[in-house]
Amino acid sequence: MKNTVFTEGKILSPLVRFVFPIIFSMFLQSLYGAVDLLVVGQFSDAADVSAVSIGSQLMQSITFVITDMALGTTVLLGQMIGQNRLRDGGKVIGTSIALFLSMGALVAVSMQFLSPAAAGIMHTPAEAFSQATAYLRICCGGAVFIVAYNILGSIFRGMGNSRMPLITVAIAAVFNIFGDLYFVAVLGMGAAGAAAATVMSQGLSVLISLLIIRKSGLPFDFSVKDIRYDLRVIRRILTIGVPIALQDLLVSISFLVILAIVNGLGVIASAGIGVAEKLCGFIMLVPSAFSQSISSFVAQNFGAGRMDRARKALYYGIGISLCCGVLIGYAAYFHGGLLSGIFTSDMEVRQASADYLRAYAIDCLMTAFLFCFIGYFNGCQRTAFVMLQGITGAFLVRVPLSMLFSRIQPVSLFRIGLATPCSSLVQNLLCLAYLLKMQREKR
Repeated sequence: MKNTVFTEGKILSPLVRFVFPIIFSMFLQSLYGAVDLLVVGQFSDAADVSAVSIGSQLMQSITFVITDMALGTTVLLGQMIGQNRLRDGGKVIGTSIALFLSMGALVAVSMQFLSPAAAGIMHTPAEAFSQATAYLRICCGGAVFIVAYNILGSIFRGMGNSRMPLITVAIAAVFNIFGDLYFVAVLGMGAAGAAAATVMSQGLSVLISLLIIRKSGLPFDFSVKDIRYDLRVIRRILTIGVPIALQDLLVSISFLVILAIVNGLGVIASAGIGVAEKLCGFIMLVPSAFSQSISSFVAQNFGAGRMDRARKALYYGIGISLCCGVLIGYAAYFHGGLLSGIFTSDMEVRQASADYLRAYAIDCLMTAFLFCFIGYFNGCQRTAFVMLQGITGAFLVRVPLSMLFSRIQPVSLFRIGLATPCSSLVQNLLCLAYLLKMQREKR
């Protein structure tokens, strides 16, 4: 398993080589989630589509909170590589395993009781309520596997290794496709079958990945004895990760508020926004991948005191993301109905999805800047600012505007969706001002 040191040599070519496996990993991850909706959309009704949409959105929020905290592991490992502190790196890995698997176990138990309440908070349509509750209970029951699956990726990205996460997600994607076809298409289990396939595939992926790691080894001094609660390391991981997790949690809540507003418009609108959100996973692939890549790249150079290289990586990431954003945004704005047809044959659902996608097309231009800024600030350990700008965009712009637009008659999913690029624009202005402030402080 090849690990990359970013503190010397060229910048653009190593960054691009590092980002490509992440793009493919995220593509497979998006495909992984999309297969659930695709199979359910083809072999079940709109109620199951709505249930998978709502359940997967809630699961995504829960998973993101834990894996965002694990970004503390990614940044900390990157800094230790920059400082050549390999023994301490093994302690960080061991502590991360103990900490985050405990969190996964807590989620698994608590959500067995809280799933109906969570589905109720989301204003889940009555036709989809029981299916959404079953989806959540089954997925959360396998939360330890889901967390372990995501933590592996965080650890290896911190080591400059983007290939191992690609292998992990590829294994899960293959198993998930077969699982969905069996549980949903053959057994007719609907949303519950999609959840069972998710847990099974990620559990098998973790098992196979651990066997690969055992055979290939790690670049750090690491043993089973390192898997323990080291309070000093936990404090450092959480100091970096908690602001990021809190920011993403609140941003996810803001999107859940939008979803709840749309759910109140009926099952067609609910299913339509669910299809659009799955497509969004593909639409935002490039800027999301650069955000993760820049975090790892900047963390190593921050540890080595090479901030000139870190800033150049930021500019390269923005340039490439913007070029891709123009092309992808064009496809989403003008051909959203065609793209939505991949997931559903219901023409009303396709139209609702296409209407919402037009707003996401505009956001493609905004996120080319925003996601790269976030990756840069995370790598510099400026996670408190990342949290503040995210909260500002979510609750001072996105939620108020979406609620306002939902009251304008006739109700338009495009108009509701416009709250998102408006929020991204405000966040970009905040990030630009903060970047200039950091440069003035350095001078």
